Amino acid sequence: MQLELRHLEAVRAIAEAGSLGRAAMRLGVSQPALSAQLRRIEQVTGGELFVRSRIGVEPTPLGEFVLSVACRVLGEMDALTAGTRATAPHPVLRIGCLLLVLVDRLIEPLEEELPGHEIDLTTEHSATTLTRMLGAGKYDAILYGEVGDHEVPLPDGVAARTLVPKEPACVRMSAAHPLAGRQEIDLADLAGETWTTLTDDGDGGPEAMTDACRRAGFTPTLRYRIADRRMRWDLITAGRAVSMCQPTSPQVEGTVLRPLTGDPLTERIRLAWNRSAVTEQRARLLYRAAARAYLDSIPDDTFYRAWWDARPELHPVTD
Repeated sequence: MQLELRHLEAVRAIAEAGSLGRAAMRLGVSQPALSAQLRRIEQVTGGELFVRSRIGVEPTPLGEFVLSVACRVLGEMDALTAGTRATAPHPVLRIGCLLLVLVDRLIEPLEEELPGHEIDLTTEHSATTLTRMLGAGKYDAILYGEVGDHEVPLPDGVAARTLVPKEPACVRMSAAHPLAGRQEIDLADLAGETWTTLTDDGDGGPEAMTDACRRAGFTPTLRYRIADRRMRWDLITAGRAVSMCQPTSPQVEGTVLRPLTGDPLTERIRLAWNRSAVTEQRARLLYRAAARAYLDSIPDDTFYRAWWDARPELHPVTD
């Protein structure tokens, strides 16, 4: 076997993620498949590239060498890709997104704001992956969230604009939950709950949630990290966990969405784009399309509609 770019990408992903499980999630493969691939790579390189530690996996001296070469080679390939796209007359507009609710409504305003453009829209589970791929030229623009005080680091050559500076986190729970009948819920009343969250989203969500719970007087039991939205909803419907959610999250049969008293946890939504691939004019149109998608996702006759309408300073500009 000869080393290929996909092998170098696997080595880099493992090093960046710090564990085979998280790396497999980012690469879209199973952990056993990635472990088998790593063993084949190590047979070619002649030794172990990673060793287990109490915090995950760490590269060996041989792994450090292979990783440095991999990053250099992959960086040159990324530069080649970005350069050829910059000179192409009509490149596809490639947009990467976290699993934000507005993504479900993004296609129609994109078609209207950017008529004639071919759109490649991909969702990711990690803001870290999004920003790395943006910097590498594999995405032209990304939509992502930042929870609490967390700021997602952006690569060089990237511009960013805040779409929604603040939205309150809510809690989704089973409709049969003892607190489901309340109009709003004090975070301290959830001290005994088991929580589920997304897997390695990189937006600071789990850390910010833990901090908010500690301020409310308890440490949350975060037992389930599940990327698949349907699986998370089924878990909540069954009463096995509760979860923080965006206030624009859709209704899900068997669950309820409730605001938290005093908004102890908030999120920002941002748009970032690669200046070498997206002009200022196209960036404005992208922003407007995303703003329209967000506004369309706010349901009427809910607590969030009233919360949002009372805060016009947070509203994105769409004209």
